Amino acid sequence: MALDVAVPDRPTLSSAVETAEYDDVDVQGDEYRRDELSEALADGAWDDAFTRWAADTGIDEDTWAIVTDLDLVAEFDFFWDSFAGRVGYHAPGLPENWREREIHPDIESWETVSSINAGLTELGQVVCDVLADDYLDWEAQEVDAGDLPDF
Repeated sequence: MALDVAVPDRPTLSSAVETAEYDDVDVQGDEYRRDELSEALADGAWDDAFTRWAADTGIDEDTWAIVTDLDLVAEFDFFWDSFAGRVGYHAPGLPENWREREIHPDIESWETVSSINAGLTELGQVVCDVLADDYLDWEAQEVDAGDLPDF
């Protein structure tokens, strides 16, 4: 199913955020290259990735309206993981206690929450893939054989 909505504004990446603050990522190193990633997103990676994702997402327009109302796209973060040689990301999501917190009046089921969380995770991965495949030409840091553990 295609999601027929306008491409939202791309997230603003902040160099002040440490990836250790996220419990869903594990990054070694501290050179995140967010300025360069921001440039690539501005140069079309965000629009390309969103368009690819929207063509095949399971999120419908009503559910996307919730994402938009909550400004969840702004909470995305993308960063370079030099050790793994890949673009990493942190996707926003709705918490398990969404019902108690009354996050949004149109969220009435776990199905909606799961759809949003899964859809945003998929969007984050598509953005990383588009950045890596079409916009970046970065390599992982070479690991010196002396740095490898003895087994």
